[in-house]
Amino acid sequence: MHITAKADYAVRTLVELAAVDGGGPAKAEALAVAQGIPHKFLESVLSDLRRADLVRSRRGPDGGYWLAREASDISVADVMRAIDGPLASVRGQRPEDAEYSGPAEPLTRVWLAVRANLRSVLESVSLADIVDDDLPNFVNELISEPAAWARR
Repeated sequence: MHITAKADYAVRTLVELAAVDGGGPAKAEALAVAQGIPHKFLESVLSDLRRADLVRSRRGPDGGYWLAREASDISVADVMRAIDGPLASVRGQRPEDAEYSGPAEPLTRVWLAVRANLRSVLESVSLADIVDDDLPNFVNELISEPAAWARR
């Protein structure tokens, strides 16, 4: 799986917003500095997040950005879909629409399993889980395996 810079920036930005005391508005400049994200690029990310109803904004001296709903109600999958579309695709189409013949026919089921596993992790981890450093147990079990850390 390839996680784009834009998706990474979006998740980090929303985690930063989730950590804001009192849930008040945060300035884009402050978010960019806090996470080391280029400000101009962050504006594009925030625009996508606003269109996806993940953040709200207000202009002016008291303005800024804040989460559109509770951090516990926004999954990493929600953010990634808002930025990059479906979690898994095969040549731009849904895995169940990929058709193969001959010995490659079972490949459709492999791509479906990949998507199912991505969903199981990304839909189970909320922004609040990340802010609270309280990832679901099965995620911690996955990363406790040495193979999870091995480069290949």
